[in-house]
This record gives sequence, C-alpha cells and structure tokens, in this order.
Amino acid sequence: MSGSRHEDLPDSVGAIGERGLIEAVTALLSGGPDVLLGPGDDAALVRVGGGADGREVLVSTDMAVEGRHFRRDWSTAEDVGHRIAAANLSDVAAMGGTATTVVVAIAAPGDLPTRWALDLTQGMLAESQLVGASIVGGDVVESDRLTVAVTVLGACAGPVVGRGGAEPGDVVAVAGRLGWAAAGLAVLSRGFRSPRAVVDAHRRPEPPYAQGPVAAAAGATAMIDVSDGLLADLGHLAAAGSVGIDLTSSSLEVAEPLLAVGAALGVDPLELVLRGGDDHALAATFPPGADLPAGWRQVGLVAGGEGVTVDGAAPGGALGHRHY
Repeated sequence: MSGSRHEDLPDSVGAIGERGLIEAVTALLSGGPDVLLGPGDDAALVRVGGGADGREVLVSTDMAVEGRHFRRDWSTAEDVGHRIAAANLSDVAAMGGTATTVVVAIAAPGDLPTRWALDLTQGMLAESQLVGASIVGGDVVESDRLTVAVTVLGACAGPVVGRGGAEPGDVVAVAGRLGWAAAGLAVLSRGFRSPRAVVDAHRRPEPPYAQGPVAAAAGATAMIDVSDGLLADLGHLAAAGSVGIDLTSSSLEVAEPLLAVGAALGVDPLELVLRGGDDHALAATFPPGADLPAGWRQVGLVAGGEGVTVDGAAPGGALGHRHY
C-alpha cells in the first residue's frame, strides 16, 4: 500500500485512538467468499469447510494485559482466568451463539510462578465449562509483561444477531448486571475490599451467556456485549444501525450494593450503571410490541437521529472505557 494513503492519519495509535485504529486497519481488509460477517461485530462469522456445505463458525479474540485489565494484588490467578474467559465467551453469546472451543496464548516473564499459570488455566477451564466449551491448546512465549490472549470459536443454533439491525421503534433491553464490576473497581482503587458483592463482580463477572441464544430466538434485531459501558456499547449499536437510542434512567436497575458504593465514595451510582463496563451484560433491540424473553428488561427505545441519549438529553463526558 502506498504511504500517501496514510498521510492524513495521526502518527501514533494513542493519537488515533482505539476506534480510529480499528477503522484504519479494517479498511485494509477484504473478506473472501467464506467470510460471512467480517469486522465490526462482537465476533466474525466464517464458513469452514468451503462451499455451501461448509459449517458456519463464530470467531472472536481478545487480550488482557497485566496492569491494564487485571492486577495480581487484587485478584487470584483463578479470578483472572474466570474474568478473561468470560470476556471472550460473552462475545459469542452477543451474536446469539454458544462458545464451543477456546485457544489461549500466554506471554509471561520467566519469574512468573508456575502455580499461578496453572491456577489461571483452572479459572479459564471452569468458566469455559459453564457454556460447555473446551480449551484445546495455545502458545506460551516469554515477555516482560504478562499478557493473555484468548480466541473463542462458537456456533449458532438459530439466527446470528449482529450490531447493525436496530430500527426506529425497536425496544432496547438488557440482560445481566450493570455497574457492579465498575463499583468493584472503584472500591479496589480506593484500597477497600467491600462491599464484597461488587469486589467479587469485578474479579469474576457473571455474564448471562444463555440469554444470547434466547434473544436471538425471540427475534432480537441487534445485540452487543456490554464490556466498555452501556452508553459506549449502545453507541456502537446506534452507529452500526444509523439510528439513535434513548435510555430511560428510571428503567435502569441500581442495586443496593451500588447505592452503598455511591454513598461511601461520593459517586453517582447511576453513572456506574451507565458508564461502567466489564460486567458483560447483554444489550439488544427487539421489534416494537415484541414480548421480551424472561431475563430481559426494557431500558429504552430506538429512534431516528444518531447517538445515545438519556431521558432525551445527550450525556456529557466519556461514554465508557477508553483504551487510549
């Protein structure tokens, strides 16, 4: 590729940002005939085996870096394993699928205790078993910084649900907890270890894996894993569907442990719900008048326009986690 095509881009990934870098990289990619759904969703959909008789497989990959995504002084190795696996398994659920196979690569310093690596694996195994997935191999390399990369393969028994199908009039709904992991992070960052419920939620999130296929079977028009925050991730749905989304704050559940954290730390617990990530809840849109499946609750509506609003007003500040 000619360098002239990059002249207008910022000269560092920090300057271009995560979203800008993703867009620049994916612009270089071209899918072949067996790429049924390429970049832009929680997982890609590819055909394996070639031709119309090939099997459709969901593929997603993610990395976790010590100091950025986890801390060994806050979490046990098993906690970290659960947390890393959950982030990837949830991506497949967000497509309406179920994970079947996991591959893990670990970059670790030479002085990492062997027991820690084995306990990490036990945590990933236990989390994968919740959905019936198997860890089948991976890679180990030496590195100055501990990093774990996970690739998940999965399949859909029914329709695949991407991010781009929301239409004005659709109902916006969520399944799973919101704000709990963010509350746990806030507590740990202040040097505390309670309320225990939110600290545990940060260490070991509880994604509603089964609700992905349930939503797909119920006719969900778009769906996403809430990893960076409800506002940020619904913003991805809005952009993918060229629609606007308006949340109703009174419909959002603010659980008692979040109220306790808000009071203790002087933060608005609703902000934890709106902007906190890492619970790996699912957010989806459903056709107007559809009966929401059990486990899903309405929190807003899809409208014309663009972006995400709360009670009709645009939220200020960062909408959720930013990688740069």
